Amino acid sequence: MSRFSRRTFVCSSLALFCVGLGASAQAAEPIKIGLITALSGQSALAGEAITRGMIIAIDEINAQGGLLGGRKLELVRRDDEANPAKGVVAARELIYKEKVAAIFGGLDTPVSLAIVPLVNQAKMPFIGPWAAGTPITKNGAKSNYVFRVSAVDEIVDVGMVDYAQKTFNSAKFGLIMVNNPWGESNQKGLVAALDAKGIKPVGSEKFEGSDVDVVPQLTRLRAAGADTLLMVGNVGPSAQVVKSLDRMGWKVPVVSHWGPAGGRFTELAGPNAKDVHFVQTYSFFGKQSPVGEKVVAALKAKYPNIKGPEDITPAVGVANAYDAMQLTALAIQQAGSTDGEAIRDGFYKIGHYDGLIKQYRQPFSPDVHDALTAQDYVWAQFIDNRILPVGQAN
Repeated sequence: MSRFSRRTFVCSSLALFCVGLGASAQAAEPIKIGLITALSGQSALAGEAITRGMIIAIDEINAQGGLLGGRKLELVRRDDEANPAKGVVAARELIYKEKVAAIFGGLDTPVSLAIVPLVNQAKMPFIGPWAAGTPITKNGAKSNYVFRVSAVDEIVDVGMVDYAQKTFNSAKFGLIMVNNPWGESNQKGLVAALDAKGIKPVGSEKFEGSDVDVVPQLTRLRAAGADTLLMVGNVGPSAQVVKSLDRMGWKVPVVSHWGPAGGRFTELAGPNAKDVHFVQTYSFFGKQSPVGEKVVAALKAKYPNIKGPEDITPAVGVANAYDAMQLTALAIQQAGSTDGEAIRDGFYKIGHYDGLIKQYRQPFSPDVHDALTAQDYVWAQFIDNRILPVGQAN
């Protein structure tokens, strides 16, 4: 072999080796998944539940070899402190600095609504495992990158009215809800749900998230003849409603959206927290499906403080996030890349997935970005600081 040929051979071999290294490095590069949620404050427990659901799914996917030829998933979290402005800052950082493939949005509807225009403009898939505001997914964008595995206000509102009539024989409804976009979403939904039954609310009151006394609003609702309260609010303000009812000595059924499940509700609301019935999408109590048994076992192995279903709380955070992460992984596989537009289209190509909450069959389409329906809800209450399905005391 001539010196030239030998040099050419060595250089060619080195080039191929470098190309191989590059391909290997690219294959090993993790796929980052962002999470923006409340990791501090009154709703931190729910933010941690979402985190745990995602991590259990990510661990499972990584143990099976990852995605796109062996790339492992990596979770990157940011605390929005339930503040829309901080949520937007976090979203920008995850999109443009961390280069995530998708972002999960956490708890609060106002935060999610602030992020929606940014992710749609950036063509960044945004997956909601908690916030239920109807306009989050039905946002009017021509190119919509927002998907959800969670409750949806307009569906929950119908369920709240039906449940109250069936359980408490309710006829005169008083609305009491937080004064923010989530409250506005449910105000519209509850009025529409009642109107469909030929009913008008006897009164409608609002409270601020920082209110420590709601007696004036509740006094007006009692004077109007309300026999049931339909409540929408997160942990802190919902607890203040219960404490205000206690001060008034007014015993009235309270049917709530799932805000009370997001944190230290029993601690803040006191003994009558148990009287609030609220919606959930999943319960780890009772007989579990094979997927449920697998998730519970993984949670116990990963988190020493989890001894049983009573420690998996709030259950909806874990369950919604677990299924949402698995569905997002399927969308990435369908996309064959981490390109945002391809992942969005990948969600539409998901055929079926036997999940924790249910068996999903074509859960998403260009016209349907919510994977859960009214048939996927259960009703719960706090018993001895545990979230249990209504009627199940142990």
